[in-house]
Amino acid sequence: MSAAVHGSTVDVPTPDGTADAYLAVPDGNAQHPAVLMYMDAFGLRPHLKKMADRLAAAGYTVLVPNVMYRHGRAPLVELPEFINPAERPEIIQNIRPFMVTLTPEAAMRDAAAYLDWLAASPLTTDGPAGVTGYCMGAGLALRTAGTHPDRVAAAAGFHGAYLATDAPDSPHLLADRVTAELYFGHADQDATNPAEQIDRLDKALTAGGVRHRTEVYAGAHHGFTQADTAMHDAEATERHWTALLDLLNRAL
Repeated sequence: MSAAVHGSTVDVPTPDGTADAYLAVPDGNAQHPAVLMYMDAFGLRPHLKKMADRLAAAGYTVLVPNVMYRHGRAPLVELPEFINPAERPEIIQNIRPFMVTLTPEAAMRDAAAYLDWLAASPLTTDGPAGVTGYCMGAGLALRTAGTHPDRVAAAAGFHGAYLATDAPDSPHLLADRVTAELYFGHADQDATNPAEQIDRLDKALTAGGVRHRTEVYAGAHHGFTQADTAMHDAEATERHWTALLDLLNRAL
């Protein structure tokens, strides 16, 4: 049975400033396992808050930071209620400069701050957190699990982008440091995450001895969980919820 949820805006201090974030918690003062939810490129907006609320209703304290806070508080760009990049390519063009300046080093300094904030909250239980991420957030989830292995018990990524590239700082190169259980739900219609990268990621996780499951969602496009976009796939989205909650309920 789902719980009623309270959502609020919070500020999280980081080594580089202050990140605005959305916090979703079940009503009441009880403690719940912590989950760090990483945004997609379109950022912290009503739809992501609804996703956080749904996760909180399942019994978790969920923090969704604006990972691009160095450029200002969310929203950083004006977004339509329904996002269709094919019709509005300037949206991605406007967002891209913010994305490319978020280096892995800066993102992982931030990750430590987010995990610290959750651990210090009176609304979270003791112990490691769960992490989930979407689009660019899937890579951040993997990096967080590899950079802070003692603080992450479970991590998931959905329609992730550039997870296993030839770059010297590709997220998959952290696989041998991961101790969490991982799940990845890939879209098979996704130019940012082609089959060869899916295979490379899976092999890296297997070689690293990581408990993991990777699945390819047939017919799904990059961004399939985002109901306020043209890429949304309702069936794949519900499949994602089943997989995510199964992982978190087991690991946290």
